[in-house]
This record gives sequence, structure tokens and C-alpha cells, in this order.
Amino acid sequence: MSFFDDLLVLFTDKDGEDEEKIININDDGGSDNSSNSGKKSEINLFKVLDKLPVGIILLVLLLIYSSTGIYKVGPKEVGVVTRFGKYIRQAESGLHYHLPYPIEKVYTPQVTRVKRIELGFRTIDPGPPARYSKKKKEALMLTGDLAIVSANAVIKYKIKDPIQYLFWIKNPDDTVRDASEAALRQVVGQNNIQAVLTGKKTQIQLEAKELIQKTLDDYHAGIYINNFLFQDVSVPEPVEDAYRDVASAKEDKHTKVNQAQAHRSQIIPTAKGEASKIVKEAEGYKAKRIAEAEGNVARFNKLLEKYKAGKDVTRTRLYLETMEDILPELNKIIVGNNSQGVLKMLNLDKVQEEGVR
Repeated sequence: MSFFDDLLVLFTDKDGEDEEKIININDDGGSDNSSNSGKKSEINLFKVLDKLPVGIILLVLLLIYSSTGIYKVGPKEVGVVTRFGKYIRQAESGLHYHLPYPIEKVYTPQVTRVKRIELGFRTIDPGPPARYSKKKKEALMLTGDLAIVSANAVIKYKIKDPIQYLFWIKNPDDTVRDASEAALRQVVGQNNIQAVLTGKKTQIQLEAKELIQKTLDDYHAGIYINNFLFQDVSVPEPVEDAYRDVASAKEDKHTKVNQAQAHRSQIIPTAKGEASKIVKEAEGYKAKRIAEAEGNVARFNKLLEKYKAGKDVTRTRLYLETMEDILPELNKIIVGNNSQGVLKMLNLDKVQEEGVR
């Protein structure tokens, strides 16, 4: 028997005995159909309520209303209780009670759950195989050297402060996505395209994560950014071929530069060695010439002293020394001083053959 059937037994008079029996028969699977039984139960319920004291009815209703304040906080949740919309307390996991609505209301956000936000794309079907849709307005960004890149990223976050999370921001997912897009555009705009695509990709992710966290803290969002990861960073499809050509040209440039530097590394040491050799030879020649000049100066100074002491003697000696150096290399013809008339030539044939020097 149901609770209302028990009430019927207690409060119906003898005139209602037949109706009670009908209800009991129907509850036990009797012959009457369910629709008729339901109608009669409702009729009997109203009769019971009419016969109950008003105080008991109000008490029952009050108990039912009061029981709506019982709530449970899960192990991964935290309870946030408000009274007339104003925060008053938090509740840990377990059974708790708050004043029934609309006096108090409880929120139970999952503070340990890590949520995922997608930037530049949306997952249609996780698969496998996974299917995605592109969001070009979010993905296309301008680099510091005025190039365009398409950046897709995944942001993971969780609740850091449940009170701020519930009452300071209206839509947490949209707030995180907007802050992430703004932060990523700022960081990408501070780097050239090569750094964004390859060179500083990891550093850009870290800088974007820090900037997103700072922005959310300024908003008092009560959100902690667990991770920021690029899903894909590339040039837009319409300019992909042109970018490949530019990249290929840059590779050729680097190759030529490396070859030139290698050749430079080979040539410069050789040139330096030759230059050092020439410098040393020049220094040796310089020292030699200086020594010779100094020797000549000393010799001439000595001659000058002797010349001053005896000019005729010195002049005669210098003449004779000079003749000693010159005459041995010449063919000589000696002519007597006493010869008169025709000049007699000795060894004329030999002189004609060898020549006179």
C-alpha cells in the first residue's frame, strides 16, 4: 500500500470502505483498469486532505520544503552557498544543508576538472578519425615582419578560485578563449615569421601562457591555465607555395654563406702566413739596409777625419784604391810618356778582338 492508501485507511469513514477495498484490489493487481483506479485514488486523496487538520498539512508541506535544502558535494567539487544572491560560505565534500530556495542557493563547481578550449578550430567529432572545423578569424595572425600565419592552439584550464569563477565572469569558456586569442596575437606580433614557425615556437607558447594567466588574474576570473599548446602553426594555404619559394631561397642563401665562410676559413690563414712572411722579410731587409747605411756612414766619417788631417794623401789613396777596384777588370794599353810621332799600339789584333772596356 502507498502512503496515501495508509492515510485513506486512517481517515475514511464506513462509507468509504468500499472505495478503500477498490483501491486495495487495484494495488494488488485486481480486475479494475489503471485509469479508473488513478481517478478514484485522486478523489480519495482529496477526501483525506479535506479531513486532515490544517496544521498537519502545513507541517507536512514545511517538512517537504525544508528537505529541499539537503545537498551533497562530490569529492571533486566544492559547495558555494549564497543567501539572496550574496556569497556566505563554502562547503567541502559530503552532505550539507542550506536554507531552502529562494533564501539560499548552492553551486557545486568541479574544481579539479581540467577543461579544454580550442582556438582557431573546433572539434566536430573526436573520432577516430577526428574531424575539425576551421575558425579563420581566430587563427589568422600578423607577425612582427608583417607576414600572415595561421595558428591553432589548445588551452587547458581549471578553477582556481570558485567564488571569482562563479560571480566575476559570465561565461568562463568565452573569457578564456578571448584572453588567449588576444595574448597570442600580441606575442606573435612581437616575433618574425621564422621564429613563429620554427625557431621560438616553445618560447612563444610559454610567453602566451603567462600573458593569458596575467589577463585572467586582472579579470579576477578565478581560473588557472594548466597548459597552452600549439596544435598547428603554418602559413595560409593561398600563400603556401610562395612561402616555400622564399624558404628555399633562404636555404640557398645560407648554403652560399656557409660555403663562403668555409672558403674564407681556408684562405685567410694562408694569406696571413704569406703576409707574415713578407713582413718578416721586409723587416730583415730593413735591418740590413740600416746596418749597411750605418756602416757606410761610419766609414765615411772616418775618411772625413783622415781627409781633414791630410787632404792630398787621402785623395791619392782613394784614387789608388778606386783604380785597384777598376783596373783588374779592364784590358789595358800602356803608352810611354816619351813616345813621339806615330802612336805605337801593342797587341793591336788582340785588342780589336776583345774590345776595349
